[in-house]
Amino acid sequence: MVAAPSASGLPRPAQVRPILLSQLAGADGTPARLVGTDVSVTGITSGTGFVRPGDLFAGLPGTHAHGASFAVGALAAGAVAVLTDAAGAALVPEAVPTLVVDDVRARLGAVSAAVYGHPSAAMNVFGVTGTSGKTTTTFLMRAALAAAGRSPGLIGTVATMIGEEEIKTGFTTPEAPEVQALLAVMRDRGATDVAMEVSSHALAMGRASGIEFAVAGFTNLSQDHLDFHADMDDYFAAKARLFDGRARRAVIVTDDEWGRRMAEIAGPDAVTVSTTGDAAAVWRAVDVRDTASGGTSFAVRGPVDLDTGCAVPGRYNVANALLALAILAEAGVPADAAAPAIASATVPGRMERIDAGQPFLAVVDYSHKPAAVDGALRALRPLTDGRLIIVLGCGGDRDRGKRPHMGEIAARGADLLIVTDDNPRSEDPAAIRRAMLDGALAVPATERGEVREVGDRAEAIAAAVREARAGDTVLVAGKGHETGQEIAGTVHPFDDRVVLREALT
Repeated sequence: MVAAPSASGLPRPAQVRPILLSQLAGADGTPARLVGTDVSVTGITSGTGFVRPGDLFAGLPGTHAHGASFAVGALAAGAVAVLTDAAGAALVPEAVPTLVVDDVRARLGAVSAAVYGHPSAAMNVFGVTGTSGKTTTTFLMRAALAAAGRSPGLIGTVATMIGEEEIKTGFTTPEAPEVQALLAVMRDRGATDVAMEVSSHALAMGRASGIEFAVAGFTNLSQDHLDFHADMDDYFAAKARLFDGRARRAVIVTDDEWGRRMAEIAGPDAVTVSTTGDAAAVWRAVDVRDTASGGTSFAVRGPVDLDTGCAVPGRYNVANALLALAILAEAGVPADAAAPAIASATVPGRMERIDAGQPFLAVVDYSHKPAAVDGALRALRPLTDGRLIIVLGCGGDRDRGKRPHMGEIAARGADLLIVTDDNPRSEDPAAIRRAMLDGALAVPATERGEVREVGDRAEAIAAAVREARAGDTVLVAGKGHETGQEIAGTVHPFDDRVVLREALT
């Protein structure tokens, strides 16, 4: 079926079998109370701007207002019923069919899945979570599935792909009604498998509820999103929800302590993956070597033994490649068929080379957290005969605690750090840069590279290119695949890859 775009820009299945509110009342096995007459619905949304005729409108409790207070507008737009809690039900006009539940967000995923006929049950859905590596792993999986003759879909940070069609969602994991609609469209278009990034926000806010995962994968954990999570343990707990039994199988990278903890939570049947010599791991990567092209080669030991590699620069991407192989093997995709595709696949904005004929290496990477910046610099150092130059900023309205740490890591790892703006959003860009500079300049002069400040990001990139000589490496970090820069509430067109190429030429 051809998917028609919704008002949100996300597609919905062209045809949905109507389902009664009374049938949705027990969608997740917990009770709900039906107020008013029983009616049929053919869609679901929690956004008044996305309502279609026949929809069930979900009124979620909010920080400043209850979503049910917008029910009148949703009904005017064509909604025929409301899903909300007891507090929200008091805001819904009398005689409007209403399904009252105890926790709307917790129930929204299961209800949305029921509205669209439980689409995840008809496909292999692979969920990948972790701080870094989700995008790379899912893109590698998509390439391998296509090479194996399957029909894959993709849901993630860089893009949501239905076949070869790209859909912009605005979220790593969309809200539950939208993600279930996307899965239904993929099912209707003949997708056999879906590789899906699952963020900690999505797990904490129930966006991934109602999805039947064939395999769940874990990459790693490092500091990020502490503006949303109370601390690292809270962050870890959110990630761990993907391994609470909603996935039939679990595959976990145990190269860090968080991974080893996750494997314990997942239980004795969890499949473990290691690139650091853990002899007890089910899948192991050994003899890891850098290739002349900037990628890696390595040998796989475990359920199968083979020699393969990864074209995406950085030894840390060996773990992503091996995780992709192991996840697909759990779903019956032979590793010897998947490995060649994984070895040659590239990922937009992830250690992406920009080549305009210059005599030095130029790379754009999404690394925007301390561990990722450190990993990118370590990956590029062996490929650099001369100076390693990094252009780096930090986003506004996000985890402020990581800014000095990012500056410190970049100053230690690069020969020249140019501190610039990322997405300052509502914050003062100079204050963000100052926090990074404080961290960078706290490094003893004998242990750090040169540090400069250039606020304008395009000029910072141009400055890095002007500094580069044969044998150097220029790393533009932080934004990767993004095509906009948000400043004071306005998103301006900006693509690091385009700006870097223009500077090079």
